[in-house]
Amino acid sequence: MPPIQILISAGEASGDMYAARLATALRARADVQLFGMGGPRMRDAGVELVADCSEVSLVGIVEIAKKYPALKRVWKRILGEVVRRKPRLAILTEFPGFHLRLARALKRQHIPNVYFVCPQFWAWRPWRANLVRRRFARGLCIFPFEQEWYRSRGVAADFIGHPLVGNVAAGRSRAEFAAHFGLDGAKPIVTMLPGSRAGEIAHHMPPLVEACHLIGQGRQTQFVLALAPGMGKSQIAGYLRPEVPIHVVEDATYDALGAADLAIVSSGTATVEAALMNTPMIVVYRLAPLTAAIARWLVRTPMFAMVNLIAGKRVVPELVQKDFTAERVAAEAVRLLDFPAARLEMQKGLAEVRAKLGPPGAIDRAAEIIAAMLNSP
Repeated sequence: MPPIQILISAGEASGDMYAARLATALRARADVQLFGMGGPRMRDAGVELVADCSEVSLVGIVEIAKKYPALKRVWKRILGEVVRRKPRLAILTEFPGFHLRLARALKRQHIPNVYFVCPQFWAWRPWRANLVRRRFARGLCIFPFEQEWYRSRGVAADFIGHPLVGNVAAGRSRAEFAAHFGLDGAKPIVTMLPGSRAGEIAHHMPPLVEACHLIGQGRQTQFVLALAPGMGKSQIAGYLRPEVPIHVVEDATYDALGAADLAIVSSGTATVEAALMNTPMIVVYRLAPLTAAIARWLVRTPMFAMVNLIAGKRVVPELVQKDFTAERVAAEAVRLLDFPAARLEMQKGLAEVRAKLGPPGAIDRAAEIIAAMLNSP
């Protein structure tokens, strides 16, 4: 018999990472052929990409208009392949603005949908859980409280744990990292993760570079900028300044976090990675003004940073929109660098976050659930 056709789709860097690992785990359990949308990690995992997620990556609500032609092209390519291949199942990862609409189109063709990594609708636009209930046969949640939240709204949801648990570790010691990249391991290291999308880089880099300039005045602090997978140095070169020394590293995010005394992290998956690395952090984020105004109306939580939401309290500083200034970032950084006790207290809070993320094996649990669906009549 020919392999079972499965559509698998991810629209951003974190989804590409999770979906790639799921693709490998599924292939070990069933004779499947995977196609869809994704990035370099999914391609390396053997997924046949009919669309690259870089074509549709976006930051906010307003920015959708600029990406509409690309979104339409990708939409047509994916649905064209769906008609041709007739997949048994569709696995849609995060990226709700696109995937909720795709799920509706797929359901009309009688293709069951699995939401792999259910969106955090408990934090913003909670009414969209009704769309998940109507369009998805199964929802897989990565935070423990999400299972009950989704089930109470009629979604067949399962908590699988966070895919990063057990998979985040530095490959080099601090001394090895410092030696490899020309740093002094005896001096403080601040690692920056400015984001993975062009819009994030544009909004985040100017205040981050200026913050480094302020922090470095009269201090021996060293600055490292870890590029997200798929990004090149050319994408941030225009924001760097010769008077602000920043070491830019590629394919070394976990090493850079492990070596850091402090991280300055764009809100999102990277904050969970930093928490798993036990790295004290400052969380930052900035959107286009109109997008931010709309987001303020939609968000239903008192905090923004994922680690704070998981903890249920403010464990790390979060500087968002007007609070994300070079001066505020520098002030928080100096406070944390100068007072080890403050970093230690933060690490206690991060330990609580890690305890809530579930045991290792989330990808295997997801693969078992999906394999069982493939075997059911």
